[in-house]
Parts: sequence; structure tokens; C-alpha cells
Amino acid sequence: MTVQTPFSPEKIRNIAIIAHIDHGKTTLLDQLLKQSSVFRDNEKIPERVMDSYDQEQERGITIFAKHTSVFYGDYKINMIDTPGHADFSGEVERVLGLVNSVLLVVDAQEGPMPQTRFVLSQALKMGLRPVVVLNKIDRPHANPDRALNLTFDLFVELGATDAQLDFPIMYASGLAGFAMKHLDDPRVDLKPLFQLIIDVVPHPPGNLELPFLMQATTLTYDSYLGRQACGRILEGVIRKGDVIARVDKNGHPTEHKIVKIEGHLGLKKVEMEEAGVGDIISLSGITEITIGDTVCAPSHIVHLPPIHLADPTLTIEVTVNNGPFVGKDGKNVTMNKIRDRLSQEKKANISLKIDLDKDEAVEVSGRGELHLAVLIEAMRRENYEFVISKPRVILKEIDGKRQEPMENVHIEVPQEYSGTVIEELSRRKGEMRFLETNEHGIATIQFFMPTRGLMGYRSEFLTSTRGLGILTSVFESYGDWKGEIPGRKKGALISGNQGKTTGYAAFALQERGSLFMSPGEEVYEGMVIGEHSRDNDMIVNITKEKQLTNMRASGSDENIILVPPRRFTLETAIDFINEDEVIEVTPKSIRLRKRFLKEQDRKRGDKRS
Repeated sequence: MTVQTPFSPEKIRNIAIIAHIDHGKTTLLDQLLKQSSVFRDNEKIPERVMDSYDQEQERGITIFAKHTSVFYGDYKINMIDTPGHADFSGEVERVLGLVNSVLLVVDAQEGPMPQTRFVLSQALKMGLRPVVVLNKIDRPHANPDRALNLTFDLFVELGATDAQLDFPIMYASGLAGFAMKHLDDPRVDLKPLFQLIIDVVPHPPGNLELPFLMQATTLTYDSYLGRQACGRILEGVIRKGDVIARVDKNGHPTEHKIVKIEGHLGLKKVEMEEAGVGDIISLSGITEITIGDTVCAPSHIVHLPPIHLADPTLTIEVTVNNGPFVGKDGKNVTMNKIRDRLSQEKKANISLKIDLDKDEAVEVSGRGELHLAVLIEAMRRENYEFVISKPRVILKEIDGKRQEPMENVHIEVPQEYSGTVIEELSRRKGEMRFLETNEHGIATIQFFMPTRGLMGYRSEFLTSTRGLGILTSVFESYGDWKGEIPGRKKGALISGNQGKTTGYAAFALQERGSLFMSPGEEVYEGMVIGEHSRDNDMIVNITKEKQLTNMRASGSDENIILVPPRRFTLETAIDFINEDEVIEVTPKSIRLRKRFLKEQDRKRGDKRS
């Protein structure tokens, strides 16, 4: 499908949908798409249709910002679904530059949450006037008045202007597919929300008659077309085949020919012969373009201010797998293959910093553990096999002082567990900023603490609150170095030999701690097979078999009852390991092992590595 004529800017509305994770943003966008008639009547539409990436569907979160366009009457509405998790804030920071307003979706029961605060602060700083949508209004415990009051307080706290404080309000249910201006209005469809967007969202500024001007806000990568620059056209019109100038961050222009223009209609990318002011498009044909570069008419060179990308806070080392089981699961195991894959990621994913200069390792830096885990998970699904280190925080020197990343931590937990949580977070150098207990006995706690203090705590938090606690955090700023922070309290159970685990050995080791392995699994020397109940590491034999003799009949033995092993996802493994441990990532397995495996091999001259 090809779209021909540029819309008049007065008939375009560009809006981003922002929210805390799990406040119903993607579900609401699903309904907006369905009710705008972009699908055929007989077309099968999946749930969370905008979450097209496989990990988004599995995790139930939005990872990458995605664009869509719908028509309402004679208006074109460009909508962007933004990530709700703070680890992907790099996506949010850039796409807000494409739009003229935001829909701030707030759960009518929970009210604003930490990541609501983050995305809202970004929108307010850019001078956008948000539209507040109180979602999940049909839930039994919804309290829209409280949620609205808390949202207004948050606007005030973040320094909103008088115009921003006078925000339009809409009550909605993304799941049921209705919206209303007042709580007693009929609950029919989302037309009131569409009409509000048309009425209150300003149209994009600019003039179709002026020379072409655009700034690259996000990048995609196509193996045939190379880098594709995505942005909103600020002035003029662009046509396929036009020669344009790319102006880099130093102000140097180079000329390129546009080979392809793409926009969006519903879920589909559509090729366009030409596009005009206000359109959000992808341009192909500009080699080596990067975020913040200006794209303009060669006759009218303009150098727009650069786009600032927030720095990453965590870094990991990716190295080749040197364990005994190397190559059993994955095909891509050499350093050259790993380096090539990460080099490709560097071209497309600008929010990750990837240092390819080291000989034995590649350093990958991101905004949080989940940010890094998404890349690692993508690589293992592509048949890569490698080893990653424990993340370490990226320190800065500011005014001669060592500074580290600090996080705003929001916790909701039953009151009886609040004391344990406060004690542990204080031990990890956290400062409590807020404590309140509601009539249902749920304590709401806010801490300001180092990112280092949170690492390794989430699994302990789930255990100490019996799985009833909610913990979310968002990077706030860099603060003074807090000194040494105690890490994991318990040691590891380490396999002392190679072989298959046995039920007999596992049963005997259960008293020593919690196991990560089931009977019949392959282990090797140095592999972490469990967590010790004490604070020291312990070398054990989990492959030991029972010796049968003539004096003992097998029928007289007691039954072996094993506790189910503890299994790790990538994030929980990253959270669990200590500095002297690494994670072996393969397409089928996530193994933990001691880092000394490599060092001992070197000392012994063992050729196993």
C-alpha cells in the first residue's frame, strides 16, 4: 500500500501514550486501533497487538516504542506506544520529541507510580500539556477521585505550569473499550477520547511551503537498506528520490539520496511517495546517520541542537564460554561471532553503549538489569553461547567527588513485613523518605538508595514478604558514593566434580541449602548447583551414587522426597550472582559458576579452557 498526498498539518495530531508498567496503556491502544476501523471486519486481531516483539508478549511489557496511525473523520492521528519500564527510558526520552501532547494513563485504583513520575517529568520539561486518562474505571476497587488528587499533586511536585495543571481528564476502561468525560456519562465507546484528542492536542507547527527539515529521533536497522532515520517532519515536504543534506553533530553536511520513505497505517508500515509537515516517517538512504542529526534541504542547511541521551548506569562483560560444555547447545560460540552480533546491535540500538575495543571481552552498558537481559535473551534465542559477568554500576567524578547512580524505590507490602524490608534496605544504605499504612493494612514505603544496594535484593524481597510485596524502582540521579554495601548473605554450593546429578546426592544435600538442579542433569567442577544455608561457599558432590551391598535390601530404604529445585531466569540470575561468579548463557540453559574456573585452569595449565 502506498500513501500519496501529504496531509495538511492542521489535520494531523501526534500523541504518545505514557504510563507506569501494567496500567493498561497497550490494552487501551488496542481498543483505539479496533474502534478506528483500521482492521478488516474478518481480520483476526491478537491481544496487545502493538507488543509485536516476542519478549514483549512473554513478559507482558512494552520494550520498544512503536508507531501507529489511525484516521478519525478527516483527521490523521499518529500514536506512539512507549515503554512503561524505567530501564527503557531511552526510548521514552526520544519519542517525546516527535509528539505535541501525551496521554498519561493512570490506574484508577493504584494512582501514579514511580515510573509514572519519570515519564511525566520528561513530558512536562518539554512543555507538553498532558491529557490524563484514569483507566480501569470499571474495576471494583477503583477510586478515581483519589487517583486524580494524587496525579494533581504529582504535577505540582514536578513543577507543572498553570496551563499544564489545567489538564483535560478522561475516565476510561481499555479492556471494556469505553471512555467518558464525566463518571455518570453512558459507557459506550472511545469516541469521547478521540474527540478530546482532536479538540485539545495542538496540531504540529510548520509550513509545507518552506524547505524540508527533520531531525533523526530514533533509528532502525535494515540489512538491505542500512540505517533508517525516524523523525517528525518540522518543515516542508520530502519526496522519494530527493537529494537531502545530513548535518552531523559537528555541523558538517553531506548529501544523500532518499531511496525509501515509510510511514504507518494501523499496524502496517506503508511506503510513501511523499510526506509533509507533521508526518512521522522513516527515511532510508542516509548512511551512518545517528540520533540528533539534522536532515534538511541542501539549499537551506540547518544545524538543530543535539538530542541528549541519558547515560547508562550498569555495565556487564560478555566473554566467550570457556566451560567444559561449550558448543553442546549453541552454534555461535566464538568471540568473532559474538563481537559481530554486538556490533550489529550497536548500529541499531543507540540506548545501549557497546565497547568492542577490548580483546577478550565486550563491555555492554545499559539503564538497568532488565535492559541488559532483553539483549542477552535475544542473543541466546539466536543460538549464541557466551558468559556474562555480574553487572557493576558506572561511577562518575563530579566536582572532584566519586558519585554513583541512585534510585527512587517504591514498595507496597503487608504491614507485618514492613519492618523486615525497612531494616534490610537501611542496611543496604537506603534512606527512607515516606511511610504510610492504609486501612487495608498495606504499607507504602519510599526509599532513596544506591543502585548497588538493590542488586541482589529482589529475590530476597520476594522471600521475606512471602511473595506479597511489590517493589519498583526508577533511576533518579547520581549521588555521593555510599561506601561498602553488604551483598548476598548466603554462600554457594559448588560442584566438586563432573557428571550427572543423582537423587540420592540431592536428597542428602537438601539440608545444606536450596538446590538449583534436578536429578539427571549434567554438572561440572566449579558450577554453582545451589545456595548454601550459611554465609560461606561449600564444595559438594551432587553426582554421588548410592552403594548397594548384599547386607542391605533396596526395599527397606526410606523414600526419597526432593524439594523442587529453584530455577533462574536471566534477570534473577543476574540479581543472584556475586562478584566472583558468572553466568553461562546458552540457547537451552542458564548455568551459574565460579569465576575461578578460568583462573584455576590457567594456574594448572589445564587445557580444558
